[in-house]
Amino acid sequence: MTFEDRALVDRFLDMMAAEAGASRNTLLAYRTDLERAADGLGQPIGTAGSDVLSKLGEQWRDLAPSTVARRSAALRRFYGFLFDEGLRKDDPSGALPKPTLQRPLPKILDSNEVTALFEAAEARAASDEPLAVRNLTLLELLYGSGLRATELVSLPRGALRTGQPFMVLRGKGSKERLVPISSRAEQAVVRWREHVPTGSLWLFPSGKTHLSRIRLYQIVRAMAADAGIPPERISPHVLRHAFATHLLSGGADLRVVQSLLGHADIATTQIYTHVDSARLIQLVNTKHPLADRR
Repeated sequence: MTFEDRALVDRFLDMMAAEAGASRNTLLAYRTDLERAADGLGQPIGTAGSDVLSKLGEQWRDLAPSTVARRSAALRRFYGFLFDEGLRKDDPSGALPKPTLQRPLPKILDSNEVTALFEAAEARAASDEPLAVRNLTLLELLYGSGLRATELVSLPRGALRTGQPFMVLRGKGSKERLVPISSRAEQAVVRWREHVPTGSLWLFPSGKTHLSRIRLYQIVRAMAADAGIPPERISPHVLRHAFATHLLSGGADLRVVQSLLGHADIATTQIYTHVDSARLIQLVNTKHPLADRR
């Protein structure tokens, strides 16, 4: 990538951070996708025309459709920014590949597996061994509140106040949302906090900072294996999916679940209605006006 391209990408990312409230991880992802696209073009990305961009489809033919869609989206937003700012007289992004995506249904755990996961974690935490108590607390917050991995590991030590059954989180796009905390999760946090140094900035400290997302992933998989669940079937995000799906199964309103998950678009939340097909069939058979007619 040329010096001029880097300057344009930096300006674009500054805009994304200031106006769109993009998170650090999102900005890093945009930078990576733009740099890889620039390497594939063989010429400055800032001045590339439609004829050059149209060749990317062939270069990306072996990539997953989701990867192609993500890279194309990054370039479209980048060129839209250049055009809006008067840094280009045209927007060549129409030549970018547009793969057809079929959104996969999220992986979830059934209620029996969740029960097994908690029983194993609670049995270990009964010893009051600090790491076992921490792991149970992580599980309570992941499944009990549907937190994202980044939101969970970066919780400050004082995120939960005594007698206040909710937390204010800053999630994607630096948007704040209110997250209710169950009495179980509150008790777990209070218990774990006794093991956290009073001078720590984080609820889940690790070294000079907080627990990493990768370490959280490893911990969750280890807990799954301990509960007799295949580790490859579980991750922090799978527990978030289970949180949403089981809430809907219990009769929660879709808009409420959207708010709890921090989704900007309800279409993102609606994917969970497709997972809970058994409940939808039951609703049609019992609640439809014609259900009682013979």
